[in-house]
Amino acid sequence: MRATLESWLLVGSLLRWLDSMGAEGFRSVMAPLVVIALAVPVVLMLSLLLVATMMTPAIVALVGERRFMQLERKRGAGWWQSFAWSLLLSIIALALVVLSMPLWLVPPLVLVLPPLIWGWLTYKVFSFDALAEHASAEERDSVMRKHRLPLLTMGVITGYLGAAPSLIWAFSMMAVVLAPLLVLLTIWLYTLVFAFSSLWFTHYCLAALADLRAQQQPLPAASGEALPVPNLQPPLLP
Repeated sequence: MRATLESWLLVGSLLRWLDSMGAEGFRSVMAPLVVIALAVPVVLMLSLLLVATMMTPAIVALVGERRFMQLERKRGAGWWQSFAWSLLLSIIALALVVLSMPLWLVPPLVLVLPPLIWGWLTYKVFSFDALAEHASAEERDSVMRKHRLPLLTMGVITGYLGAAPSLIWAFSMMAVVLAPLLVLLTIWLYTLVFAFSSLWFTHYCLAALADLRAQQQPLPAASGEALPVPNLQPPLLP
């Protein structure tokens, strides 16, 4: 990475200008910072996929046994469909991150765009996985469409929480030296955030599914017997 950056004319001119300004130390840390900046989104995405494929099914089963025992399991999607859905959305989110990187140079957008992209990804992946076992395909689409705004809000909150471990790299330049250990710590923090987020989405989505089925239940049929008509005439005098 260092050789590639130094071979670029624009980067070489920038480094020479920084050397003339007394910032020679930036040359030695620029390549590791670029590697970390490229690795963090990949680590975040892999953590999300691991939680979605390995932890979410167990979380859904636990919540279903403890809170939604009467909820019928229609199995609207298999594990391979959940994995394919998560992988496709992760590729789309990664492409959005790469395309939006030039906009990160605008100070307000760097605090908005990445959490918004991760929030959209989290909302789509965890909502699908939370409903895959219990809901049919039609019920899943109905719940995700009807509760789109609350689920997206939950996803954005999760996106900001997921961005918090990335602040480890902003503490000091020692973070670059300790990168191998800090990457492991970052993976653990990402996994912890996504595990609790999966539990949150599972409770919300299964409750929304239970409400949807309760609303779709037909009302009890009215009895065909006619009610007696009250006698409104005054009683006869003796």
